[in-house]
Amino acid sequence: MPDVIDGSTHPLDEGALRALVPRVLAGLVRRGEDFDAAEDALQEALLEALRVWPQQPPRDRRAWLATVATRRLVDARRSEAARHRREEATHAEPRPPADVPAAAGDDTLFLLFCCCHPDLAPASQVALTLRAVGGLTTREIADAFYVPEATMAQRISRAKRTLHGRRLDQPGDLAVVLRVLYLVYTAGHARRVDLAAEAIRLARQLTLATGEPEARGLLALMLLNHARLAARHDAEGRIVTLDEQDRRLWKTREIAEGVRVLQSALALERPGRYQVEAAIAALHDDAASAEETDWPQILAWYDDLVALSDNPVDQDPAAVLGRAVAVGHVLGAAAGLRETDRLRDVLGDRHRWHAVRGHLHELDGDLPAAAAAYAEAARRATDVAERDHLVRRAARARAGDITRAATARSGSPPDR
Repeated sequence: MPDVIDGSTHPLDEGALRALVPRVLAGLVRRGEDFDAAEDALQEALLEALRVWPQQPPRDRRAWLATVATRRLVDARRSEAARHRREEATHAEPRPPADVPAAAGDDTLFLLFCCCHPDLAPASQVALTLRAVGGLTTREIADAFYVPEATMAQRISRAKRTLHGRRLDQPGDLAVVLRVLYLVYTAGHARRVDLAAEAIRLARQLTLATGEPEARGLLALMLLNHARLAARHDAEGRIVTLDEQDRRLWKTREIAEGVRVLQSALALERPGRYQVEAAIAALHDDAASAEETDWPQILAWYDDLVALSDNPVDQDPAAVLGRAVAVGHVLGAAAGLRETDRLRDVLGDRHRWHAVRGHLHELDGDLPAAAAAYAEAARRATDVAERDHLVRRAARARAGDITRAATARSGSPPDR
């Protein structure tokens, strides 16, 4: 019987090959092969597969690729004396890290931890994860992050050079892996590769292999946020804020799954950042309308989230600003604005701080102040879509103020 992956038996099915690559690469790395050399050998094996498989499909594609890649590595070591050190490393069985199961079925997870090696910079961890574990091409990764392909190729090459000669028996810990997956997810949706979907796929694999509640919390957070994807932009591609989204477009099945995963994590009674953020997302998803949002509960969860870090400098800006919004909805806009005043020295130079001020001023009915805050946020924003959104919010606040002034002069109520 041929090796079946994702329901496909065609030997050159692209999706099946993409699923095979990280598993074969992980097996080579786990055995002690140099990461860069192993990937090069596997690429040569894939080229050979393109030539051979259409006429002679193997019974076990994974074993075939591993065998051919191993032969390429052996040939390379025989031809280059400089690779003798790698040959010695090949004979030593590396000790798997405590956080990573050593079973063959967990090869992808092992490789994910290797790509999150603590010696790598965060940007390199993300790029190498997408390349080696996600099976994305360098061009696809560059396209996803809107950088030239040559720039991304250099980033990946530097990461491989950093790992060169290292025994990958003590790769990154779980906290680093979760952060990398979160960075992949927040990179969002690109023209050809949906990084959010790729992060969810990897997070699913992680939760199957570890009982850590924060891994489940991260998966739940991704699912609960991803469920709102279809409502985040209008027909012209413009940003639609959560309070104005068409909730009929939200994916209820994804929300239900996210809630189930979150509940299983919270049941372990070891709360962490991702679990708390997922709980906040679940409360937003549970509201049938913006007016029905349970802001007191959201504020309580934000208090827990902020309490995870006592140092304001180390706190996540999104967390403290999100809490300020929640305070505004529960205790009044003036109270929310006082919260942002406390954050001025830490976050006052960021566009999101000004955007939150704009929202709270708008909630307070001070449209001129709202327009000014939105305009300042737009001036500081670097993302084009977000800047355009803030410009529109500023214009809407100004228009609302003009309408209100005209209504006051005429004594007539505004049209509804």
